[in-house]
Amino acid sequence: MQGDAEHDAAVLAVMRAVRGFGDAHDRMSAGMKQGMAMNASDLAALRLLIIREEEGRLVTPRDVSAHLRISTASTTKLIDRLSASGHLRRAPHPSDRRARVIELTDAARHEFFRRFSPHLHAMREAMARFSAAELAVAERAFRVLGAAIDRDD
Repeated sequence: MQGDAEHDAAVLAVMRAVRGFGDAHDRMSAGMKQGMAMNASDLAALRLLIIREEEGRLVTPRDVSAHLRISTASTTKLIDRLSASGHLRRAPHPSDRRARVIELTDAARHEFFRRFSPHLHAMREAMARFSAAELAVAERAFRVLGAAIDRDD
């Protein structure tokens, strides 16, 4: 890529914007964790379940463990905690009699979206100001940045 001062300044400006977005996202997540009486892993597990549900994909305890990068024992404790609080339930796997899947309860889905919907609406309104081409560049940039920092160091 380019090494000139203008390009370097643009890279720095984007990195500052990403940091600002990250800070805002952290504050939003902290508010949701507090409002839902959850820790960061609990909320991340719920987000995983929401995303997979929207994609029509099942979630197993192994998926939760891999996504959160936590041990099997920690995953079991997390699932037990979220089951006891009424946020999720274990269910039989539809095609593997030996396996279980994890599902959101209706109450958890409703609570999550009640708290998250205003933020989602605000983000959609903000992005509506951009052209499809601009949004494609932003999506690519976020994917590349995500991949760059999401490593098992």
